[in-house]
Amino acid sequence: MCYTPSQYHLYQEDFEIVVVIDVLRATSAITAALHYGVERIIPVATIDEAISYKEKGYIVGAERDGQVVEGFDFGNSPFVYMDNDMSGKTVVLTTTNGTRAIQIAGDRKTVVIGCLNNLDILCSWLAEQHKNTLILASGWKDKVNLEDTICGGAIADILIESQKFQCVEDSTVAAKFMYRSAREHLWSFLRASSHRRRLKKLNIQRDVKFCLTANTVPCIPILRDGALVKLVYEPKTWLTAEMMAQ
Repeated sequence: MCYTPSQYHLYQEDFEIVVVIDVLRATSAITAALHYGVERIIPVATIDEAISYKEKGYIVGAERDGQVVEGFDFGNSPFVYMDNDMSGKTVVLTTTNGTRAIQIAGDRKTVVIGCLNNLDILCSWLAEQHKNTLILASGWKDKVNLEDTICGGAIADILIESQKFQCVEDSTVAAKFMYRSAREHLWSFLRASSHRRRLKKLNIQRDVKFCLTANTVPCIPILRDGALVKLVYEPKTWLTAEMMAQ
C-alpha cells in the first residue's frame, strides 16, 4: 500500500493494477455516480483543465478543500450524481486529492477505483485477476489520512485472508492492522479523522455517513482511455460469510 501520491514513484514499477482510494469523497462519489447511471467520468487534476472542459460544454464538477469551487455548480458530493438528470451523461471532475491520484496512476495498464462503498465487490474482482496490486491512497495534500489508510487496510486484509495474495510491504501490514483495530467500531474510529472534522464544519454529515458505510454501492469504476466507466462484472462467491465477518 502507498499512503500518498507523493510516494507513488517508490512503488509503481512492481505493480500491474492500481486501486485508487479517496474515501472522503472523490472515489465514493465516482463509484456512486457510475452505479446510478452516469456513463463516463473524466478525472482532471487542475482547475484550469476543468475550466477548459466547461468552456467546451461539458458537465463539470470541481472541489477544493471540501467546497464547491466558485463558478461550478457542484463538487464531489455522492448525492449530486444520483440525480436522474445525470443518467447517461459524461461528467468531468476535479478534486483536491482523488483526481490527482487517479492521473498519477494512469501510467499503469489497469486502474480501478476503491472505497468503503464497493469493498466486497472490488475485493472479489481483484482476487480473480491474479496480478500484483497496489493500493494507492489519495491522502490529504500528500499527507497520510486515516480513512484512506483504513480502507486500504480493509482491502488488503480481505485479499490476504483469501490466500490468493501475500503482503510484500510493511506499509500494507500497518494498514491491515489499523483496519483490524478499527473494524468493530469503524464509524467511531473514523470520526476522529482530520478530514472528517474538516467536512463537519461544512455541514455535510450526510455525505460523510454515506462514504463511511461499507458495501452500499456494488460498482467498480475502471479507467479506460482517460475516462472512468463502470466495469461489467458478476462476482463469484469465493468470499465466504465467515471471512467477511472477521
